[in-house]
Amino acid sequence: MQVKDLTTDELKALIRETIEEILEEYLQDPDQGKEIRPEIKQQLLESRQRRADGERGIPAEEVAQRFGLTWQ
Repeated sequence: MQVKDLTTDELKALIRETIEEILEEYLQDPDQGKEIRPEIKQQLLESRQRRADGERGIPAEEVAQRFGLTWQ
């Protein structure tokens, strides 16, 4: 069967399926199935707790300045 033989609905379904396949390829988690080292997990938990307690991170302007960048 050729594209010219497809109905509008069949063509839409084919396009939708193709887009979904491409998005799945690009959006896959490369770390899926891998374990986080205990010390990294602890750092993440502590960071999340600080954020929950209202502590803010480093402002973007400061990070940019540290790397010699201009933040707008």
